Amino acid sequence: MTVVAREKYEFAPKDTVDKFHGAQLLYIGWEDHLMFCAPFCWPVPPTMRFGDIPQALLAPAYGAHPDFAKIDWNKVEWYDSGSGRRMQPDVNKSIAENGLKHKDSLRFRTPGLDGLKGCSF
Repeated sequence: MTVVAREKYEFAPKDTVDKFHGAQLLYIGWEDHLMFCAPFCWPVPPTMRFGDIPQALLAPAYGAHPDFAKIDWNKVEWYDSGSGRRMQPDVNKSIAENGLKHKDSLRFRTPGLDGLKGCSF
């Protein structure tokens, strides 16, 4: 069924980067691990080193999953959620230096770790 708006729906976004006191929002989701229904979102400084993401952000959020402790971070595959393209972040550079901007979304895959008992859960 097609839906047509009766009026233009225009408004100024309320979550622009200037509202986050020097931080920017970064969404990250773990592929094939549906115990987590959606990506998590963090306000992070753009100067944060990409290599700090696993321990600083992901461990507190995803650490309850039994696969998390088994992750080989050298084999993790990172994807830009917007384009679906694989990316090769430089772990020694900042989030901004890796080209990530406010409200960007990433996904990461952990080859060989496919959820609980291989059921993507």
